[in-house]
Amino acid sequence: MTPDQSQQALEKRTAAAAALRWVRDGMLLSLGTGSTSAAFITLLGEAVQAGQLRVQGTATSLASENLARQVGIPLVEPRRGLRFDLAVDGADELDAQLRLIKGGGGALLREKLLETASEYFLVIADSTKLVPQLGRFPLPLEVVPFALPWVLDAVEKLGGAPEVRTVKADPNQLYRSDQNNLLVDCYFNAIPDPERLMHQLQNIPGIVEQGLFIGLAKAALIANGADVQVIRPGMAPAPASDFASLP
Repeated sequence: MTPDQSQQALEKRTAAAAALRWVRDGMLLSLGTGSTSAAFITLLGEAVQAGQLRVQGTATSLASENLARQVGIPLVEPRRGLRFDLAVDGADELDAQLRLIKGGGGALLREKLLETASEYFLVIADSTKLVPQLGRFPLPLEVVPFALPWVLDAVEKLGGAPEVRTVKADPNQLYRSDQNNLLVDCYFNAIPDPERLMHQLQNIPGIVEQGLFIGLAKAALIANGADVQVIRPGMAPAPASDFASLP
């Protein structure tokens, strides 16, 4: 691990630890996916096992579900009327308005489902994820396999330079989501109007879900070194230590 990677890993854990202050006894939680979310789930599990918190959760991926079970977090199955008190998840990119790109870990559909069903969505991230403009990170799409050729044509017309995601260990094998859909990564390089692009992508048949998360996050905890700041849309950043609970 390089010094930069070590610093990033430390910031992820710092942001995850800060998020525990937002969790209250008895909460029903949406548990995110990715390395920062895994740090949060691990720390939450330690608090549960120590008797400091009694919570239940539903995970946005099978990987997070398995981790939650390993660390002793009781899980709840999806059901009608299920609403979460708090969703905690990472982001691949976010801007000052808390518009996000998510889905780099392949859990795009489940993430958006659970975070839409949450009363409060809290983002946790290291300092590299906060950007002045979205788009350098490839925008993921979850796509019905049959629709793939037409989706690629449509996204290319939007300037997205789409690439079908493959398995890292075997580039000849297409990556599949937990729902057995394909993932397409779109290289826009810059997204000056995320809202417009979101609506354009939502109108393409065959795209199950797209990776722009707009209007969902209420706050973000961004770790920069040992410091954590709370970012909220339209408000100046503030130290996380100023907040005893959800702002």
